[in-house]
Amino acid sequence: MDEGSTVPDVAVTIDDAVISLTSLGAPLVVYFYPKDDTAGCTTEAKDFSALADAFAAAGVTVVGISKDTPASHAKFTAKHGLAVRLGSDVEGAACDAFGVWVEKAMYGRKYMGIERATFLFGADRTLAKAWRKVRVAGHAEAVLAAANAI
Repeated sequence: MDEGSTVPDVAVTIDDAVISLTSLGAPLVVYFYPKDDTAGCTTEAKDFSALADAFAAAGVTVVGISKDTPASHAKFTAKHGLAVRLGSDVEGAACDAFGVWVEKAMYGRKYMGIERATFLFGADRTLAKAWRKVRVAGHAEAVLAAANAI
């Protein structure tokens, strides 16, 4: 996905409802993360949640997406008091549309997984900025700053 691309018309399950990303409004932040309730993913979700009011004040919708089930998302949200919406992409349509289902390697073993990535779409629904291979520390703040600048 390149800057200038429009929000893909793919659906994810949010709060037990199937919702198209195009229906979430704009500006829109879509962040992909590998797995609920793991260290980096929890920190990232908490960081976006801590800034939820600031994103809302800027008129920006934030949704985090992984291949975890809606039940897993509900448990993750309740456990950590998350304020961001989480989308379930069990079938991988959104991951494919954004190009985040990639080959990864850990301890010499290769496998397929979600690349931690974030996409900021402007009011015109075009991609204003993309962050690939995200490092969690300070990331939510950087996304908020970019959202406020568009």
